[in-house]
Amino acid sequence: MLFLEEYLADIDTIPDSVFVMTDKVERKWSMHAHEKGQLTYVEGGIAYCNLPDRSFVIPARHYIWIPKHQEHYIQVRHSRFTATRNIYFYNSDDQQSPFYSRMGIYPVNELLLQMINYTSRWKGHIRPGETGFRFLASLKDILPEVSTTTLPVALPTTTHERLLPIIQYIARHFDQEITLESLSNEFDISPRTLSRLFHNILDMSFVQYLKMLRVVKGIEMILQTNQTLSEIAYQTGYSNIAAFSKVFYQVTNKRPSAFQQEVMSV
Repeated sequence: MLFLEEYLADIDTIPDSVFVMTDKVERKWSMHAHEKGQLTYVEGGIAYCNLPDRSFVIPARHYIWIPKHQEHYIQVRHSRFTATRNIYFYNSDDQQSPFYSRMGIYPVNELLLQMINYTSRWKGHIRPGETGFRFLASLKDILPEVSTTTLPVALPTTTHERLLPIIQYIARHFDQEITLESLSNEFDISPRTLSRLFHNILDMSFVQYLKMLRVVKGIEMILQTNQTLSEIAYQTGYSNIAAFSKVFYQVTNKRPSAFQQEVMSV
């Protein structure tokens, strides 16, 4: 049995292979990078891809493409709800499409779902000329064609000593009414300085950050609870479903009802 470090090194030992790996290994690594491009498909529940400066949300029936050399680690907080499939592709033809050099989260249509599920028959390195390689290569080739709409849900993170406790406070109280002024009073910092911190450190406004966090929490509840959308709207700090739906659409380009139907159809 390979140790985690050996698994990590083994993925890149054969540059022109496709490496197929069981779902529970990738999630045990801390921050790392691969020489190969990585497809991680989330089969149920929700997963997170953490970069040095932000966290991407990967809902059920979506996959994330992680370009070569991108530092990351996959996090699954409720593993009994969530299964993932991980496939690592050679990078020799990445220049054929800009898709392969960009991080992105994409919904999985029926064709892609069937192809991803079919990869379960392989494990480890599949080399050129071996059974399965042409199929796996076709899977990589089709990604730019079927993956044209991204799910733009990425929550910035920070270790900044002044902003970190504020972010942690918001995470604990996101379901309550929070304003720039209330945060200023809570942390004895002027609204202007606080606003500048969000812009300079997180590259977004306080309002944008709060909206993004609430949508992330809403996605978690849609996938992991049996609450109605009205209940989820209230639990994420909105007084009615219309307000929640408006913000959800602003962030994801989908209504929460349409998103719920999509991910629950797996």
